[in-house]
Amino acid sequence: MSEASPAPPEVTRFLREYPPFDSLPASTVERVAAAAEVEFHRAGTTIIPERSGPLEHLWVVRSGEVEIVHEGRVLDLLAEGELFGHASMLSGLPTGFEARAAEDTLTYRIPGAVAREPLAAPAGLRFVARSLLERSEALADLPDRKPAPDPAQQPVGSLLRDGPVVCTPETTIREAAQMMAAAPSTSVVVDLGNGSLGILTDRDLRARVVAGGLPGEALVSAAMSAPAYTSSPDRLGGDVLLEMLDRGIRHFPIVSATGRVLGVLEDVDVIAAQARSPFFLRHRVARAQTVDEVVAAAGELHPMVVALHDARVAATGIMAVYAVVVDALTRRLLELALEEMGAPPAPFAWLALGSQGRREMLPSSDVDSALVWFGDTPGADVRSRLIGIGERVTAGLRRCGLREDTHGASGSNPPFVRSFSSWQRAARSWIEDPSQEKAIILVSVVVDSRPVWGLHAGTPVTETFRLARRSGPLLRLLARFALSYRPPTGFLRGLVVEHSGEHRGRLDLKHGGMIPIVDLARWAGMAAGVTSASTVERLHASAAAGTLSRADAQTLEDAFELVNGLRLEHQVEELRAGREPDDYIDPAALSRLTRTHLKEAFRAIAAIQKQVSSELNVGVR
Repeated sequence: MSEASPAPPEVTRFLREYPPFDSLPASTVERVAAAAEVEFHRAGTTIIPERSGPLEHLWVVRSGEVEIVHEGRVLDLLAEGELFGHASMLSGLPTGFEARAAEDTLTYRIPGAVAREPLAAPAGLRFVARSLLERSEALADLPDRKPAPDPAQQPVGSLLRDGPVVCTPETTIREAAQMMAAAPSTSVVVDLGNGSLGILTDRDLRARVVAGGLPGEALVSAAMSAPAYTSSPDRLGGDVLLEMLDRGIRHFPIVSATGRVLGVLEDVDVIAAQARSPFFLRHRVARAQTVDEVVAAAGELHPMVVALHDARVAATGIMAVYAVVVDALTRRLLELALEEMGAPPAPFAWLALGSQGRREMLPSSDVDSALVWFGDTPGADVRSRLIGIGERVTAGLRRCGLREDTHGASGSNPPFVRSFSSWQRAARSWIEDPSQEKAIILVSVVVDSRPVWGLHAGTPVTETFRLARRSGPLLRLLARFALSYRPPTGFLRGLVVEHSGEHRGRLDLKHGGMIPIVDLARWAGMAAGVTSASTVERLHASAAAGTLSRADAQTLEDAFELVNGLRLEHQVEELRAGREPDDYIDPAALSRLTRTHLKEAFRAIAAIQKQVSSELNVGVR
């Protein structure tokens, strides 16, 4: 066991002998030392368990030695004055390592609330950057290490979050500052001509304009730094970061081989790129104190997708992670709405529908939702107040860049805000009379529901649909509904593209490839007694129950992975180009082998649809 006691007076003297504290002001070190606790760890004691965190402290070895262990292998041995735990504390990520006392050891444990500020200072950033790079090198030596989006080992071009703000030397300081504020950006690149660049940063504005007295109407050339240090996009993040720190600058324009300014890398971008991990992002969302802070955190959703894609995470995994983070955004927006509007009129749950409910979201996905309340509270007032909460949350999600369902499946729309008993009655009526207007569509939407906030962590609404496996008429109509969208293969076995409109000449992967599989899996899963579940889980259940043959279920699963992999590739390209992601691809841009695989997948889906139509005699709508 570790024994904690108040920090002794000599802590300040000790810390000032070791980096990064040796380069910090005395008052800062004294403040850190005053918050430190002395811990004693007997030999063999685990100080930080592997993959714990994110941590809220860092540790300094006072005496003894600490082993850094990964999966039983000792990666490093820390001695007097060395830090550990700071990377997890700063990034909000789990540690990934175990810290273990190699012998009887004394440590100083320092709270993150006190340590973060000095580590963000230039001397602290230099120390953190170097320690993170050393950690990356240690990880690189590990056998069978899975790829991860390590910013120090990525080309800096992939770490850019926004396009550059560029002006000419004739631009006034006021105009340049307005351009930076509108972007928003902390710098503007000044194109001096002849391939030379200058740069004006927010620090230049403070030091040379505000403190130095330069007027806003002066030319930007009077306040900029020139020539600006630049980098090519293929240099590794760690190399550029060390050059930044060695030169004492915090902004590097990234310039292509043809001289085009691609963006500006800041020193914190290399470290902050880790904030694009889903672990850190969920942590950041949960700590947001205002809707504005939630919206700011949501700005990392798309960079997170790109980082996971670059780390070669499978499309289905990225879809699930994306949905999990959207869940976190929804929960925090709900909590903030309730803090402002007061306690809810009745216990309730927020339901994710559609692709979010199935955890199959990509950046092009809409957000479908519903609300269910529990108890016997009179309905009119409850519904009115819950709709108000739903409007706050959906407005917040829109600000986060997430689109509402265009067909009205929303927690702010009265038909989708019901009591539990009302939802049960509606579900039973759809099962008993699936021919009523929109019954099949509503079943398809609601059966995908999954609570993301509130009471009943199970599936309170979808449980009613377990009765569907005994309803022949409902299953027949669901099967017919699953034949509504046909894969885009023509008579001559070519790929059918859009013939008009903004997507002319492009292939709709969502309606032509993904939705037919999702609908077939939903029908087959419900026939097997499965309600709320992912598409792949439904396919596995239908194969086990015999509602689909194992071969057909496997074929649909393979096609699902192929189509969503192509959707992801396309959407990542759209995000990199700064365009709104969609599901329309140009078949000519695919390799011949990919086109062949896609055609085969579409034919296989169409063949299974034809087989279902023949066996159930349901025809095609």
